[in-house]
Amino acid sequence: MLISWVYLVAAVIFEVLGTTCMKLSQGFTQGLPTVFIFVFYGLCLTFLTLSLKTIEVSVAYSFWAGLGTTLIALIGIFWFRESITTVKLVSIFLIVIGVIGLNSAK
Repeated sequence: MLISWVYLVAAVIFEVLGTTCMKLSQGFTQGLPTVFIFVFYGLCLTFLTLSLKTIEVSVAYSFWAGLGTTLIALIGIFWFRESITTVKLVSIFLIVIGVIGLNSAK
């Protein structure tokens, strides 16, 4: 079962890399980031699927989506210099709380 969690974390990492490449591709006008979008999302979905062999889909998907969303929001703030607002920070906190809640409700 531990390997399934490793797969799930890998899926999150590749999803975050793919989404970051979406921003870097500037609407599919930059070649390398555009190629990496498809490579990273292909790997992401492969690892997410492998994780579902032993992790419940509700737990895996909430972890994947919640952690991915949180990391992308933080990358947007710190790397792409997007705005930091109280609403944005509270929303990130609520996402984390929601994922924790779903994972503890097994």
